[in-house]
Amino acid sequence: MSRNPDQPSTDGPALRFEHVSMRYGRSGDVLKDVTFEVPAGSFHFITGASGAGKSSLLKLIYLAERPSAGRIEMLGKDIGRLGAAERMRLRRRIGVVFQELRLLEHLTAFDNAALPLRIAGHKPQQYRSDVAELLAWVGLKDRMGALPSELSGGEKQRLAIARAVVARPHILLADEPTGNVDNEAAMRIVRLFTELNRLGTTVLVASHDEELVARAGQPVLHLHDGHLIPFGGSGA
Repeated sequence: MSRNPDQPSTDGPALRFEHVSMRYGRSGDVLKDVTFEVPAGSFHFITGASGAGKSSLLKLIYLAERPSAGRIEMLGKDIGRLGAAERMRLRRRIGVVFQELRLLEHLTAFDNAALPLRIAGHKPQQYRSDVAELLAWVGLKDRMGALPSELSGGEKQRLAIARAVVARPHILLADEPTGNVDNEAAMRIVRLFTELNRLGTTVLVASHDEELVARAGQPVLHLHDGHLIPFGGSGA
């Protein structure tokens, strides 16, 4: 898989949170006065115990939720100032590997991976070779015609990653992508993320697996009770 020539410059931040808080309805804040910056082209893990706010933080980044306070800037855009059409365009620059994967059971691996391109209006003849190359790159060259029910847990995770990056996003988010696979498959997934990062994609991976995070050797954003302790700190 080649470097994406459309990736933004790595001179500025891909993401900046300034005193961001978030709540669901009338409940208390699940994120509290969060401030951090992620340089473009970097790779970070987001860690913390269950309920610390990892998934909520990712939802803010992929524009599924809005903050209750503070400012978020992404790829040079103040998301609070964007209209609906501009938010949609920005959202297309973000790839997401969801915790529950969300693969379509009636589609083959190839068609699952190609789905974002089909939705964007591309014709099969335009993307067939690129999707095949991508699936080979994630180790699914011989599984393109398989349905999700015929894939192992690790294969499903790699298919979800392929689908998330097929449109060449500037930012890739993954929510607990190694939670249901063994250690060997987990490290293979992390190596895929590392290679994507080397090709220019900014990568953020939420994980509760402290051993895996330590082995990966990437910077850490640690959440504790909705508060962020950035870049390798720990919450007590």
